[in-house]
Amino acid sequence: MERGRPLGAARRAGPPDTQQGMRRRNLSRVMHAVAAHGPLSRAAVAARIGLTRAAVSTLVDELTRAGLLEELGPERPGRVGRPGSALAVSAQGPAGVGAEVGVDHLAVCVVDLRGAVRARAGRLVDNRGRAPRPVLCDLMSLVRQVIAEAEQEGLRPAGLAIAVPGLVARDSHTVARAPNLGWRDTDIGALLPTGLPLVVDNEANFGALAELWLGTAPPADFLHVSAEIGIGAALVVDGRLLRGTRGFAGELGHVPVWPDGPKCPCGGRGCLEQYAGEEAVLRAAGLAPGTDRVGLLSTRAAEGDESVRGALREAGTALGIALTGAVNLLDPRAVILGGALSRLAPWLLPYLEAELGRRITGPGCTVAVSRLGPDGPLLGAAHAVIRSVLDDPVGVA
Repeated sequence: MERGRPLGAARRAGPPDTQQGMRRRNLSRVMHAVAAHGPLSRAAVAARIGLTRAAVSTLVDELTRAGLLEELGPERPGRVGRPGSALAVSAQGPAGVGAEVGVDHLAVCVVDLRGAVRARAGRLVDNRGRAPRPVLCDLMSLVRQVIAEAEQEGLRPAGLAIAVPGLVARDSHTVARAPNLGWRDTDIGALLPTGLPLVVDNEANFGALAELWLGTAPPADFLHVSAEIGIGAALVVDGRLLRGTRGFAGELGHVPVWPDGPKCPCGGRGCLEQYAGEEAVLRAAGLAPGTDRVGLLSTRAAEGDESVRGALREAGTALGIALTGAVNLLDPRAVILGGALSRLAPWLLPYLEAELGRRITGPGCTVAVSRLGPDGPLLGAAHAVIRSVLDDPVGVA
């Protein structure tokens, strides 16, 4: 993969009907098969992707020489015939670096081809009103730290993906607007010349992709809600993220719930974030924000604090009202609640589901809680790099 090229650019190079294009596609098919179902023998890979064993052996040899696959030894006993050598994606070699710019934190992790988190670092910092350059400088110090740790274990970064709480122009590195940070028209690629292939996307999009790739049997169609200080959403249709014409789809947090409500940083009034964001819930409960806002709310709610439970009832109701429009318009199979507020699901969901039940015109949809919680966007970012390696292993060979 060329340094500095956007993630995903490699797999668009070369038409698939050329010999080279077909080879690249078949290398990708082998990598995906082993990553999803491995360890597998060459024969098992051939059966899964519909190529001859000889063809698969040639592809596997190339991927093994490149350090993308490794042989683990004979397959487990119990199979008919001579056991083949089991193949797995390498625990060393290319790795994905994921980063997250939050309103009150920065986080970075490194994930290997097997999906294991091999290094991680984070910092609590109030990024509201800070200029992009010092925020990204702090982020890069964390990126360098985790890359150094990963390199000591034989890993090398194949790319960097950054999740941000704002609108990212499609196929670009530009944050068009991030109201909770105060950023506008910020080209992260220009401010962060890492030399690595780079992708920048909305944190809700990465959260939805993490759910799709790492969740427990997610449906092919779902609406993922990522709720922290801000609230974003992402729609997955037929296993693909729906981005919208400019890449701005999913701004659920700025859907007006009560048009004459409190003023929002986006410039509107009565937006969902003003009722269901972390700080809005704390205000409604009469609590001061701290370092573990959700932990404070969940503890107080579990103890029976009526002011907290009332604030969560209002937040759940507001979420239900905002989601009603999305569900009626888009007809997803499920709504999945992620982000930090997923920890408050026991007190939010009854009121969210009640509003959906009253307002949805169709048969309704399942409401579930993501097991990834607040880690979803960060993991989704790192796994986006891993997917780009699986999609085009030639680019990193």
